[in-house]
Amino acid sequence: MATFTYTPSFVASEQSAPNVRTVQFGDGYSQFLRFGLNTNPKTWQLTFENRTDTERENIVAFLDAAGGWDIFDWTSPRGIVGKYVCQDWSVDMLSCNNNTIRATFRQVYEP
Repeated sequence: MATFTYTPSFVASEQSAPNVRTVQFGDGYSQFLRFGLNTNPKTWQLTFENRTDTERENIVAFLDAAGGWDIFDWTSPRGIVGKYVCQDWSVDMLSCNNNTIRATFRQVYEP
């Protein structure tokens, strides 16, 4: 499995959306249940700013090779290693050797 080794710029945004099911009862009582084994996957909005043309090409080549479906290892800015997939990214070529890449990494799980 490939490992994504490039460090994003700050600000990096982590989002959580736990898988929870809610049962609402007639008397106003609610019950919340975790749904699934891995109930709190993370999504990261990342920006790679001020990258050289070579680094831009390396990052984009990695994401293109993964193709939005191939899982890769990545260590988040919080230092947590996990398995991720990237299904959308964009590149801004501001000038020679001044590029910005934006990507969304979504945590996934394997058996």
